[in-house]
Amino acid sequence: MRPICVTGLRGFPGVMGGIESHCEELLPRIAALDPDQPIVALGRAPYLPARRQTYRGVEVVGLPGPRSKNFETILSTLLAIFDARRRGARVLHIHAIGPAILTPLARLVGLRVVVTHHGADYERAKWGRVATWALRLGERAALDWADRIVAISPSLADGLRARFPHKAEVIHYIPNGAPALPAVENDEDVLARLGIGDTPFLLAVGRLVPEKGLHDLIAAHRKSGTTRKLVIVGGADHASHYARDLIAAAGPDVIFAGVQSRDVLGALYRRCALFVMPSYHEGLPIAALEAASGGAAMVLSDIPANLDIGLPRANYVPVGDVDRLAAMLGSDEFTLRVDGAAVRARFSWDRAAVETLALYRALLPERSRRIPASAY
Repeated sequence: MRPICVTGLRGFPGVMGGIESHCEELLPRIAALDPDQPIVALGRAPYLPARRQTYRGVEVVGLPGPRSKNFETILSTLLAIFDARRRGARVLHIHAIGPAILTPLARLVGLRVVVTHHGADYERAKWGRVATWALRLGERAALDWADRIVAISPSLADGLRARFPHKAEVIHYIPNGAPALPAVENDEDVLARLGIGDTPFLLAVGRLVPEKGLHDLIAAHRKSGTTRKLVIVGGADHASHYARDLIAAAGPDVIFAGVQSRDVLGALYRRCALFVMPSYHEGLPIAALEAASGGAAMVLSDIPANLDIGLPRANYVPVGDVDRLAAMLGSDEFTLRVDGAAVRARFSWDRAAVETLALYRALLPERSRRIPASAY
């Protein structure tokens, strides 16, 4: 059977990034629903330990290319389109609006295309004028040329339908999921290895980029006067002045833990006194959904994507309001714990897999459209 190919990601498992986590959760579930349908994730070789591996029923291929902030996305997507065509794929699933700039090319070589819109990346502070223009062009190319569009948050889906009414019928809201967190044998060992110890701590998870608002968090942590350590999990994709300045500005009570496995993240979500996400821009943040799934106490900035998670108003802080965030961090007792079961019921990776597979099947020849009964 001809494969369904996926591009726009670096790869998985264990590769940092929201899109990478999205694909790591979603694609194996799709493969499990229909084991006879090959799924090939066309990633980027510099981020993967092997050029070819199989992960939970999904073939993960690392295509050659540079590790470059400005060029790796477009080059890897270009290679992926022709690799998908060489493999005889009928459907190509492109993740994010940057890679989606090549949607017209994919259509012209005979591929049916699904594009998942993970958020308005042109709003991210790290991009200059040319990159911002290219991302807007990518969004336009996706909406004009793709056969199906997936939006991962309701506010994003509604905004796209309002701006592109002629494509409203092919825009589908399929959210990220909130998986049950993996358990480790001893959370205390994880905390000791990271230098956290057994004292309550604050947790943030995200790339070291401006739109995550970690500079506000560090300033608020300093201003709050709290004795709790601040643990920041994540790294920078590429060397940047922002990441260096962020680390330099941090005090001795801030721990930069780097990129960590899902097992370690599970322990940190369970044991943190408060999970904090002060972002200026998100899609539908998987880190916040994971923390919520674990029932953590949480504070999120009040941007639309965070509000889409639907937490009580008390769990939100005005974006960029360092004084208000400092007051919340300095509280003696956190009463912002989330109902993890309710979040998992609303945001289901299993349901997302069924709905995504249905989109694929609608684009395949009639004889291939059957969805196995197990999907229901």
